[in-house]
Amino acid sequence: MQLLRFAIASCMILAALTLSIPEELSAYNFKPLEAVVEHAISDTVFPGASLAVLYKGKVVFHKAFGRMTYSPKSAAVDTTTIYDLASLTKAVVTTSIVMQLVERDSLSLRAPVARYLPDFAKNGKGKVTIEQLLRHTSGLRAHTYFSKSCTTPKELFNAIAADTLLSAPGKTTLYSDLGFMLLGKIVETITGKSLASNFHERFATPLGMKSTMFTPPPSLIPRIAPVEKDTLWPFRKERPLVHDQNAALLGGVAGHAGLYATTGDLLLMTAMMMNDGSRNGQVYFRPATLRTFLARSNSPRALGWDLRSPEGHSSAGDFFSNSSYGHLGFTGTSIWIDPEKKLAVILLSNRVYPTSDNIKIRTFRPLLHNTVVQCLGLVRQTNLPSAQ
Repeated sequence: MQLLRFAIASCMILAALTLSIPEELSAYNFKPLEAVVEHAISDTVFPGASLAVLYKGKVVFHKAFGRMTYSPKSAAVDTTTIYDLASLTKAVVTTSIVMQLVERDSLSLRAPVARYLPDFAKNGKGKVTIEQLLRHTSGLRAHTYFSKSCTTPKELFNAIAADTLLSAPGKTTLYSDLGFMLLGKIVETITGKSLASNFHERFATPLGMKSTMFTPPPSLIPRIAPVEKDTLWPFRKERPLVHDQNAALLGGVAGHAGLYATTGDLLLMTAMMMNDGSRNGQVYFRPATLRTFLARSNSPRALGWDLRSPEGHSSAGDFFSNSSYGHLGFTGTSIWIDPEKKLAVILLSNRVYPTSDNIKIRTFRPLLHNTVVQCLGLVRQTNLPSAQ
């Protein structure tokens, strides 16, 4: 409630500024945006965050706020702070590699998963397709704590293969980590290289994403925003740093989670996506491939990316167009891209420190995106309830 009252007040201040300042000056007044983020920190939405805004091909805002933890003695974060991206890995890594493999005819969207992972056909899963994994319509369960029954990556994938579907393939949308674990495994099977190597060679290196990686070395720990401690890790072997326990069981490299990055690095990849798949003369995807993967269908999700719902609540807020696509990460990360407005917003935070029970970010995300759009002058009027 406190955050909501602050949001209303901030919007009213912004509306007043828009009325009193000439358009060319008010369009890039980000003081209300800074106030919203700073208030989120004081309201313990997260201890710190890095925020970047890309508009019409230019970085118009890139700033960090807060500290690594809530301690006043903790180091301040900056735009080079590295964050655990959690499920942004699904879109940034796995989907991007799959796009290239589909474009180059190494992988078919309509092919059954069992063509690449034969054991997966067990117990009625033979008809599940690659496209259904990407759209989260496979019928697979959303999540399982595999450490309760598995000790190795092989055992984890054997467990998925032995599982049964919760619904018929293609009938129901249920966001599933398991589907993207499988996609990561398929990438490795087709290419003969790890998911990490694939991403490094195909995207990170040519784009210049120097602080983006899986399994970061100990030397980078001072630059990495901390997350909550895993008190349920059942093994004596050293646990990889990644927040997601299933990704840790897979060695820190998985199709659903495990990537670390900075806002600066993600700006490079986002700019490439917004430039029809090309950057600095290098083509990463053909425009037709992007259109295929980002098109709406009977599913509420695109291929690997989420779509802004035409109706109802969205983490992208109220003003992003219906052609917008994006993805969230459990740790407090997100990317939303609006091709109509030529706008992208990248938020990296460690809202799961010290505990993932903190879910205040659910209220903050739409407020953040609304404020960005308003600061850019893309919304002329806002109907606001009276302040109480």
